[in-house]
Amino acid sequence: MATNIDNLKSQMRKGMLEFCVLLLFRRSDAYVSEIIAKLKDAHLIVVEGTLYPLLTRLKNDGLLTYRWEESPTGPPRKYYSITPLGTRFLEELNRSWDEISTTVNHLIDKNK
Repeated sequence: MATNIDNLKSQMRKGMLEFCVLLLFRRSDAYVSEIIAKLKDAHLIVVEGTLYPLLTRLKNDGLLTYRWEESPTGPPRKYYSITPLGTRFLEELNRSWDEISTTVNHLIDKNK
């Protein structure tokens, strides 16, 4: 049973990762180390090997863009930011999340 729970948790986490990453860009641009740190602060552990392909896909889908900035402590950093299309997509994800969370919370409350 533990394996089934772990598998389900992993699938749920993967499904929410794109939404969580886009949420981070609502207020500011960020580079990969910042994104990982913010996700960690939210108790969502993500490694670079998972994050880079996701960021590339979001960029290729037109939801993110990036720019290079000089860093005072090392090589230039690639800062990602959300595009207008990404903002509209995030708004739709927010509506979907509201619907899903309302349904799940209703079922949880009904079955206590």
